[in-house]
Amino acid sequence: MDHDEHRTHQARPRHPEAAGHHPPGAPPVVHSTDGTDGTHSTHGVSWATAVRATLHCLTGCAIGEILGMVIGTALLWGNVPTMILAITLAFVFGYSFTLFAVVRAGVSLKAAVKVALAADTVSIAVMELVDNAVIALTPGAMDAHLSDGLFWSALLGGFAVAFVITTPVNKWMIGRGQGHAVVHAYH
Repeated sequence: MDHDEHRTHQARPRHPEAAGHHPPGAPPVVHSTDGTDGTHSTHGVSWATAVRATLHCLTGCAIGEILGMVIGTALLWGNVPTMILAITLAFVFGYSFTLFAVVRAGVSLKAAVKVALAADTVSIAVMELVDNAVIALTPGAMDAHLSDGLFWSALLGGFAVAFVITTPVNKWMIGRGQGHAVVHAYH
């Protein structure tokens, strides 16, 4: 969080029950991003914040998806089981980045799972949909091997396109107190 956003965050009115630090294990208190009484707009959310949230999501997704593609390809699985494994691992790693950070902040595992699901589900889903569509629509990419440049260029190109499309989605959601905004209560 940059200094301007931090000052803005501190300047927001807090709920009486949220005075001081957020109690561990409690659900997050989501504040308005536009300084009003709970109405949300993307006006108060910077692109830098959306980019950071998307990079956070992309990192987990990329680790999981690459691992799934490598495992499925190495085991000579077909395209469908390999993609299912890759997408599953993308969600697992995407959620785990948020989950571990929130647990480190003192939140119970049960509450942290709820935060991770609320924070990352839409972002990961959009990213995976776009990324896998790029791979599926790239001629020959689905049949490429790990040693082929086409495999890696389609995968990395898919991540790049997914990043560009997911960033505005995250900006919109954060501006409404959803998505990655729910994690901010634990920073």
